[in-house]
Amino acid sequence: MKSSVSVVEGAWLADDGLRAVLHALDGDAEAPNALIVGGAVRDAVLGRSVGDIDIATRLEPATVSERLADAGIKTVPTGLAHGTVTAVVGGRAFEITTLRKDVETDGRRAKVAFTDDWAADAARRDFTMNALYCDLNGRVVDPTGEGLDDARAGRVRFIGRAEERIAEDYLRLLRFFRFRAHYGRGDGDVEALAACARAAPELARLSGERLRQETLRLLAAPDPGPTIRAMADAGVLEHLMPGGADVERLARLVGIETRLGENDPIRRLAALRFGFDNRALAERLRLSNAERDRLIAIGAPDNRLRADMDAKDARALIHALGAQRFRDLVMVYEAGAPEKAGQEPWRKFCALSESWEAPEFPLRGADLVKAGIAPGKEVGALLQDLETWWIDRDFVPDREALLGELRRRLADPGRSRA
Repeated sequence: MKSSVSVVEGAWLADDGLRAVLHALDGDAEAPNALIVGGAVRDAVLGRSVGDIDIATRLEPATVSERLADAGIKTVPTGLAHGTVTAVVGGRAFEITTLRKDVETDGRRAKVAFTDDWAADAARRDFTMNALYCDLNGRVVDPTGEGLDDARAGRVRFIGRAEERIAEDYLRLLRFFRFRAHYGRGDGDVEALAACARAAPELARLSGERLRQETLRLLAAPDPGPTIRAMADAGVLEHLMPGGADVERLARLVGIETRLGENDPIRRLAALRFGFDNRALAERLRLSNAERDRLIAIGAPDNRLRADMDAKDARALIHALGAQRFRDLVMVYEAGAPEKAGQEPWRKFCALSESWEAPEFPLRGADLVKAGIAPGKEVGALLQDLETWWIDRDFVPDREALLGELRRRLADPGRSRA
């Protein structure tokens, strides 16, 4: 296999674990048994930080396991049916997958056969920019002949015909948009966009777990707004989240988050779906319980939150909602007020949620029992009344003041008892 000139470099190539794994598997330099593949190579080409490192090999899984064991490297059989063995070195995992070619696909999964042909392995991958391989010297192999140029130009392109590649696994439809959000520049591949639009109804065939992963990764892009708008214009978004979407609110929220140095996919999803019933969407995407509750809480308007609140009312609401939910709602509300004058109150409330921390209520039920109230419902009711009194006074009364108010109420001959 012919390699290009050295085009990538970086400390990641000197990783001791990576070098140990490749040395354990490798043949000679002209006919390597194993190469780094996919995202690590793509990101290195683009000068981005490299995260997970995957490895492709001509060796079959049993041989991979044997060679690693001989080198004293721990292995985990994470996906033997698909040719994947995970090597663990110093607590870091490297997925090693035997070169494959598709034998049969049904839109959700593929039956594969092992091969020793690098070009055949590249041909079954999704995008040209992901079909890049390199060795420890940074020499990049580009079997499609287009991956390097496409990566550098920000062209997210399927390998071969977009329609055929999507039909092999309909999740590639969402992956196309996710990669466009993270790596794309310009208007994008017109053929691919049209193919995605035609295949959009097939998203219903995919598991919620797979949809969740791609959706949240897409929304985590620095600016997913243009890509989400393209999905909406192509009729794809309605198949992912039926019922509607507020694309403009999302776009403005991204601007707010950028100003604040934040990036929150669940908050972005809530802005996109603000005002909609998001319970069905949370179930469809198989969100965790915490993600579901947060999406529903942020995505539903709260009539207690008003642009004309004063600081005292805002502090009371921070105490009631919690700082995180208050902040989430304020940012989503600001995103719904495109005019600068309308945004200003929300910016002040957002700043308040950072600068002011709700104090802890100084009294406990034991304090009321000690004051002579029998344990029971009256303790809870009076404690709640005292907390309301404390909040109404902007959290100023301290413990002694609250105990004084308790004594005053207990001394009131007209005091009702639960």
